[in-house]
Amino acid sequence: MMAFSLAPLNFPSSTVCRASFTSCSSSSPSSLSLDAAYIKRAAELADRSSGFTAPHPNFGCVIATTSGTGERVVAGEGYLYAQGTTPAELQAVEAAGERCRGATAYLNMEPNHYLGDQSAVSALVQAGISRVVIGIRHPLQHLRGKAVRAFRSEGLLVDVLGEDLQCKTVEECLKSCLLVNAPLLYRAACRVPFSVLKYAMTLDGKIATSSGHASWISSKKSRTRVFELRGRSDAVIVGGNTVRQDNPRLTARHGGGHLPQRIVMSKSLDLPEVANLWDVTEVPTMVATQRGAKRSFQKLLASKGVEVVEFEILNPKVVMEYLYDRGCLSVLWECGGTLAASAISSGIVHKVHAFVAPKIIGGKNAPSPVGELGMVEMSQALELIDVQYEQVGPDMLVSGFLHPVPDLTPVIPSMDETSAIDPTVSPYEASIIFFYKTWDPYGAFSNFSLHPICLPDENGDNYSWPSVEHYYQAYKFVGLDDPAARNCLKEIKNAKSPEEAARLGRKTQRQRPDLVRSDWESVKTDIMYRALKCKFSTYPNLNSMLVSTVGSVLVEASPHDLFWGGGRDGEGLNYLGRLLMQLRSEFLSDSKSNAADNSTRRQEGNEVRKSP
Repeated sequence: MMAFSLAPLNFPSSTVCRASFTSCSSSSPSSLSLDAAYIKRAAELADRSSGFTAPHPNFGCVIATTSGTGERVVAGEGYLYAQGTTPAELQAVEAAGERCRGATAYLNMEPNHYLGDQSAVSALVQAGISRVVIGIRHPLQHLRGKAVRAFRSEGLLVDVLGEDLQCKTVEECLKSCLLVNAPLLYRAACRVPFSVLKYAMTLDGKIATSSGHASWISSKKSRTRVFELRGRSDAVIVGGNTVRQDNPRLTARHGGGHLPQRIVMSKSLDLPEVANLWDVTEVPTMVATQRGAKRSFQKLLASKGVEVVEFEILNPKVVMEYLYDRGCLSVLWECGGTLAASAISSGIVHKVHAFVAPKIIGGKNAPSPVGELGMVEMSQALELIDVQYEQVGPDMLVSGFLHPVPDLTPVIPSMDETSAIDPTVSPYEASIIFFYKTWDPYGAFSNFSLHPICLPDENGDNYSWPSVEHYYQAYKFVGLDDPAARNCLKEIKNAKSPEEAARLGRKTQRQRPDLVRSDWESVKTDIMYRALKCKFSTYPNLNSMLVSTVGSVLVEASPHDLFWGGGRDGEGLNYLGRLLMQLRSEFLSDSKSNAADNSTRRQEGNEVRKSP
């Protein structure tokens, strides 16, 4: 799944959840369509150098202005060709010239902005750009949000998709922005390079005959596509069996300038002394092996210029962590079934490209593309996400993601939002405190914790609610003149546990949405805020515990509640954490005010005592 962030929130006033693309912002549909089209164009530009340069963050920029006839037109475009080259924004400014004055710049991703490189922001500001529309924030923590703040500090209007612009119209172009920088997003979120498993198989699921012969299963057009995939990668990985059986070259051979490193994984180094991969005159080769394996063969490889890296225990995970440390963004796996199964089991394969050829070869012992995964039931099967089908010559290319593309907007929540909610949090230097179950170190922050609160019930009478969750779930049905709603509310009040109260409230809301108050979506945040404030004001120890987290980001770590929690991969909205940080800020402010008042009273008392 992809997640979309929210615009900055002001608590405790009523807040309408805008997590789903159900209504547009104040912008007109036509202007939103233009914004979406230009952002999508920026994403397309950003992808232009892929395969021709080493993988890098992909930046595209489109500058649009209003012509003399009142039509929106493109004044300049640019894209980052490779790291260390002219920024996309500067290229676009140079192309647009004087037409930049009062124009809008569209960027698929927030540009770099730090002490060592401020050229992208400076170019747009100095050119007179008045508005900047950004597809996604920069996923790297040390850069995230800095350019957005820099633009706004210079007086430019900044809109970020999914935050300031939210509408069905922009959903597809936001997806384009995520996909064009998927390697960077995966690297930032998973701390391993983006990994793609590619294989070609026959219609009956074989990657070679029983004898091991595999040239060629797929068509020439499909093999050309594979060259393109290699060109988009920092490295191509195979296992020892592939080297022995196929003697591959693993070159890009696509006419581009980038040639990925070849990597062979072999624990035993049972490899041929002569192989195409040992020719490193044009493309480097690395052999990853277990420590101490065949020292004499390691010396032979070293004499040929092949790099050998030893690992204590060789597996796909440690190799990917090593490649992460070496700065790799994207890796292509072209291995056999055994290594493919190990990579999938390790959780480091993010996407699959399967070329299916209209051929049948049979063979009980003919190998399949993925070896043993330990699955015994179809319910255990791994399902691809965002599956695409494309005919390539006579073959069918099936591609999809094994893990959702990480949309890091917001970083639960975004630093801009966190600072707005709680000014004590320092952007990019804050620690993150997770809480979820009541037995967690900070489990008392949970709305399920056993801390009764005294707040009015449906009749306006003070009532001791067993937990925040009891109060929250019951208020879904307050004010409805319906016997079923009143009965549900009574059952929630009498629920033996917060879990039971939640189950009753959620079940009724799901099965009988007509029983839920019509204004629920607009008031539920206020109701939770009211309950939390009562809880942390009632119990001094909880108040102290909350205040002690000053400077930290609080995240409700529920993997399935994407409104109140942070979600499994940070895609949640984390409203509970946001409310707690808002309360923390208020408590700190009150504490400072009280301290100042006490100081003033003491000073006045001293002056009275000193007077004759």
